[in-house]
Amino acid sequence: MDISGGRKPLLTLLSLSVLGMLGLTLTIVRFYPAGFTPGMCPLVMLFVALSGCGIATFSVGIGQVSYWHPKAKQGKALGIYGGVGNLAPGIFTLILSLAQTALGLAGAYLAWLVILIAGTALYYVYGINAPYFQLRGHGLAPEEARRAAAGVGQVMFPAGNVRESLVASARVWQTWVLVAIYFSTFGGFIALTSWLPTYWKSFMGAQSVMLVGALTAAYSIAALLFRVWGGSLSDRLGGERTVIMALVAMLAGSMVMIFSYNFGLSIAADLVMALGMGVANAAVFKLVPKEVPQAVGGASGWVGGLGAFGGFAIPPILGYIVNAAGKSGYAIGYVTYVLLALVSLGFTFALSRSEVRSAARQASVGADAVKS
Repeated sequence: MDISGGRKPLLTLLSLSVLGMLGLTLTIVRFYPAGFTPGMCPLVMLFVALSGCGIATFSVGIGQVSYWHPKAKQGKALGIYGGVGNLAPGIFTLILSLAQTALGLAGAYLAWLVILIAGTALYYVYGINAPYFQLRGHGLAPEEARRAAAGVGQVMFPAGNVRESLVASARVWQTWVLVAIYFSTFGGFIALTSWLPTYWKSFMGAQSVMLVGALTAAYSIAALLFRVWGGSLSDRLGGERTVIMALVAMLAGSMVMIFSYNFGLSIAADLVMALGMGVANAAVFKLVPKEVPQAVGGASGWVGGLGAFGGFAIPPILGYIVNAAGKSGYAIGYVTYVLLALVSLGFTFALSRSEVRSAARQASVGADAVKS
């Protein structure tokens, strides 16, 4: 990303994802269910891993969007990118069961493959690197490209190659604070999207598959639409203040979910959590170029990659609580989100205090310079 811009790595990841989805589709068409054997599992897992490469495009896209926009407008741009771009989980949760019913399993995968190919083709045609990377691609030296790109409005530039960017960002404590916050909000969002169908069915007693899918999709889509709004909000209020308010909403919604046995109240609290998580997700990436301007690509990789790991780490914790507490564990499990919100609030206050101290030091240096 920080070497050639986002276009090449994003196309590579999308192509690998298409290859994986093609392999899965052909396997299902040819062998599922009668011809499928346990010996085919390694091949299927390979196709699954290749398909999963598409997830990594998110971090690449964050860097590409950041390089295209000035800091004052990055919150809105990243909010739109993250919110609209991540609508897919909610949409597919809602329509996948319908597609499978109408088209069969193979037909549903084939439709998914066609959509993925179409998206890759659209990016190939319209996906353009920021000016600096275009100029580097035409043979200009780094400094020449930097000056020329600055002349047309680009304000952010890469620190170096991939390794240098990752190392530079890893040395900055703010990167790991943002990773932790994003682990709680975006990782928590992914985890809750996968957990809610079980919650609505096993705890709240929803029997209709359509109702369960609609409730889960409503949470997922709401969070991502709130993410779009959160980007603009963080441009106006600042990233730290926006994250703090969003985490308070996440905390409040989680606490209600712990004690709620009422269907309507749980839906409302669920949407409050969606508000908090969605807005926080946008604001975190508003903070990335501000807190780690020297290595945006590397920091985006750490935050997007490790933060999203929460989507895999949190569900086993929720499952363990249910196993230990029984049916009431579906509600008690939201203590996990209360703790994540509280820890993330502490980290965000640390960022705010660091910013205040930095501003005070700069003001002191300026005052000393005037006196001298």
